[in-house]
Amino acid sequence: MATPSAATAALLQGRRLLVTGGARGLGFAFAQTACGHGARVVLADLRAEQLKASVAELKAQGCDAAGVIVDVADPASVTACAAQAIEILGGLDGLVNNAAITDSGGKSADELDIETWDRVMNVNVRGTWLMTRACHAALRDSGRGAIVNLASDTALWGAPRLLAYVASKGAVISMTRSLARELGPDNITVNAIAPGLVMVEATRYVPEARHRQYVEQRALSRDQLPEDVTGAVVYALSDLARFVTGQLLAVNGGFVMH
Repeated sequence: MATPSAATAALLQGRRLLVTGGARGLGFAFAQTACGHGARVVLADLRAEQLKASVAELKAQGCDAAGVIVDVADPASVTACAAQAIEILGGLDGLVNNAAITDSGGKSADELDIETWDRVMNVNVRGTWLMTRACHAALRDSGRGAIVNLASDTALWGAPRLLAYVASKGAVISMTRSLARELGPDNITVNAIAPGLVMVEATRYVPEARHRQYVEQRALSRDQLPEDVTGAVVYALSDLARFVTGQLLAVNGGFVMH
């Protein structure tokens, strides 16, 4: 992960951030980059051992980091996680709603079962709403609260055989706009980032043909890496974006030009 230059290192100086799904992949990359920009970070995740290892890795790099177990499909767990993170940090300035599951990959709309649909919606959509609600008061009290919701460019081009996930991320985009209007009076910004197909653990299931499709049809014809997305998240959390809210930024190398 690239280290921020002296000119940009203070973009998140002293900010108190909660990153869900932070133990690995994009979530960990967001937390690591935010720490490099001066933030204090709590990583929240369901994977206890991975979470412990990731927090230790950040601390070894000199980061102010802590971990909290959360199951965003469980309302009580979400409430407890937010309260614990706020207590650890002494408040909250930013929330990255990154926790999500795919699960429906490779199945047609006819093959998709109701249990899978409900599970994906409960994590990706309801979990994002519940965590936002649980953090609302602390973000309001910050006076500079910022929320970044992780969407996906699959919702922009209608990726086939991925219906539940695509629908959930479309809902996150719409929810972002509604929340931006509701939370605006509290000086909280709410924006969404829509990555393309990023090379992380969670995308290992994706068929090689889909990977090739992305690379061949991007304006920037190469694999997308986690560090290609982190800058957009840092921007949305920083004072550079204090008058930017309700917006969707597609970060996918030009695969979809939104």
